[in-house]
Amino acid sequence: MKLLSQPFKFRWRSQSQKLLLEGTHNPKDDKIVDAFRELLFLEGHLSEKHLDYHTLLRNALFLRMRDYDLMKAKDMFVQYVKWREEMRIDTILQEFSFEECEEVRKCYPHGYHGVDRCGRPVYIERIGMADLDMLLRVTTIERFVKHHICEQEKTLSWRYPACSLAAKKHIASTISILDVKDVGMNHFSNPARYLFMEIQKIDSCYYPETLHLLFIVNAGPGFRVLWKVIKAFLDARTLAKIIVLGSDYKRSLIEAIDPSNLPSFLGGDCTFCDTGGCLFSDKGPWNDPEITATLEAMLYTEEGEQGKCSSEKSAFDHNNSGFEDASPTNEIARDSRKYVDEHFFQKLQAFEPMIQDAKQKIKMLETAMEDAKLVLKGLSQHMEELKR
Repeated sequence: MKLLSQPFKFRWRSQSQKLLLEGTHNPKDDKIVDAFRELLFLEGHLSEKHLDYHTLLRNALFLRMRDYDLMKAKDMFVQYVKWREEMRIDTILQEFSFEECEEVRKCYPHGYHGVDRCGRPVYIERIGMADLDMLLRVTTIERFVKHHICEQEKTLSWRYPACSLAAKKHIASTISILDVKDVGMNHFSNPARYLFMEIQKIDSCYYPETLHLLFIVNAGPGFRVLWKVIKAFLDARTLAKIIVLGSDYKRSLIEAIDPSNLPSFLGGDCTFCDTGGCLFSDKGPWNDPEITATLEAMLYTEEGEQGKCSSEKSAFDHNNSGFEDASPTNEIARDSRKYVDEHFFQKLQAFEPMIQDAKQKIKMLETAMEDAKLVLKGLSQHMEELKR
């Protein structure tokens, strides 16, 4: 896999392209995002990198259960930006290389595999087959957590846009399947508990609202005892997205996911023996040459490069050089290099009068403070004279 040498974004030329990659906006959500953006702007937390619509929406709507408390959302967003800076998230795909990935997947089978019936990415973990002792021999918890963050970043920046183009509608969430066959309390050791808590904290605090549904399958008596403990660490909103099933899970999975996108060990039709197993294949639209060619034509970097994605700037090795205009979806990307979406900056300009007013009020306060200092100084001199 080639890694991005710098952060990138997508540009769109047409309204249809914008709807695919950004989605339609709910008027209620628009109000929340605008209020949230204004709050961040006025308090000096404005950062173009992280103020796109869906990043703000995830952070604002995460606090729905707290009555849309924008101040709490603001604190959370500030922590989010601080975390990204401290962890160097914007360059993590460039700087971090998980060379032990293949060995890790052997002792902890996990990976993305196809899409559900609505076009969302499907993520699978076979926790019952995990060998934590072996995992900690081939990597560290810190490196595994970084690997998890890299996968989240790839999903946000590449898998979701690819799935959106393939499904011809906006995709911004994932379906996950956890196979917990033979899992019990003995699997919840101190290292396992720490790893679970770290990943759960990262996902809930820094990647909120990206889980659509979680199927837990092959849940036996041992896991159900463990589940009572795990539930205590999850919020009500997350719990509402989790379906715990025993061994009779196939019908539920097939209702959500076509059998062609389900591995055979989960009752599906897919077998990728030639690539080392389904969870090694990374099957999905994000590796479809036609889709990736379209996305590459729409890429532009934050340093101003537009309309190209060299091998040094690709998060994945797509092996599709020389592919031009062969996909019907390329109509969406046509002339994207020439288009600059100024909508966001127009909104920023609308805040300018408010900023000027705030500056005037600050100057008035500063003047009042200086006057107060002079009064206090005069009182102090008067007190000294009285003492004499």
